[in-house]
Amino acid sequence: MKFNRSKPYNNLPPLPPSIDLESKTILKKCVSAHRALASLKSAGNLIPNQAILINAIPLQEAKASSEIENVVTTGDKLYQASILPGTIIDPQTKEVLRYRTALRRGYDLLKTQSISTSMLRGVCEVLLDHEVQYRSSSGTQITNKTTGEIVYTPPDGDEVLREKLDQLGNFIHLRNDSPLDPLVRLSLIHYQFEAIHPFEDGNGRTGRILNILYLVEQGLLDIPVLYLSRYIIDHKSDYYRLLRAVTEEQEWEAWMLFMLSAVEETSAGTYRRILSIRKLLDETTALCREMLPSQIYSRELVEMIFEQPYSKISFLVDAGIAKRQTAAEYLQQLEKIGVLESRKVGREKMFIHPALLKLLSGP
Repeated sequence: MKFNRSKPYNNLPPLPPSIDLESKTILKKCVSAHRALASLKSAGNLIPNQAILINAIPLQEAKASSEIENVVTTGDKLYQASILPGTIIDPQTKEVLRYRTALRRGYDLLKTQSISTSMLRGVCEVLLDHEVQYRSSSGTQITNKTTGEIVYTPPDGDEVLREKLDQLGNFIHLRNDSPLDPLVRLSLIHYQFEAIHPFEDGNGRTGRILNILYLVEQGLLDIPVLYLSRYIIDHKSDYYRLLRAVTEEQEWEAWMLFMLSAVEETSAGTYRRILSIRKLLDETTALCREMLPSQIYSRELVEMIFEQPYSKISFLVDAGIAKRQTAAEYLQQLEKIGVLESRKVGREKMFIHPALLKLLSGP
């Protein structure tokens, strides 16, 4: 019987599907994806101050993931808003910043609990900035925003939805008891969450946060620095086409290969970005050691201006590096030797790290 896009997919099968999920092609791709992911995990140790990575890279992931939902802002607005919370922020920028906060919330929760559907609901609540319940109203349909054509109708009905979520939760909880490769499991979990579509809004972004949290929980990453959403943006039509092919034709292999490629390519790209950050950090350290007066230069000062590409006086004060007047002199000295550039925003004076900003904003 042909799949009907207009009818709720209440017979969405539980995981895992009853097919060969680890063909030679899949296993070969798993090997290369794991290799790239392992290199990324080890690269995190190249940066002595982990806040540099935790602050900077997830913000780029937040920006890209939100672009998939047509929520678009600029890196400049994001960095200004993240360090000047009292300023007027446009709705799009607020939404992207909430994505970073939601990702960090999930990452912090992993230290005390395992991934669960209730955790994901909490993540979605941070994303949307209000209390979230599982879908209870009928009639939810996914449509092509250009043509209005119905492309998918998720499972409908409170009892059905909870059954599907319980089944997904059970599959996630199998963890090391499953013989399946964890990256194969990642691709299955991501599809299933998107197919269930448990919330009225925020499903896509919550599902992409789930990807990163799962990799951390599995020990494949130490910190949430994988930039998967950029790959999805670059291959957006393939992403949605392959999701539909699983639903309508049970075409799992092409979908799994897509997800494995996403992990491999984004791991390699993020690895290169971290190496570039480390190189810039070393070069900046050497420059500051040479050019700054000895009473100003410190490793803590250099690392602080790498935590994010926009700094201000209070950052140095809060970090215990210097008192306010002295902190202002430190930043001015960094500007004098060409490391920072100052900019007035309202009453605040910000100091931009242009080399770091270019590195983070690049492809």
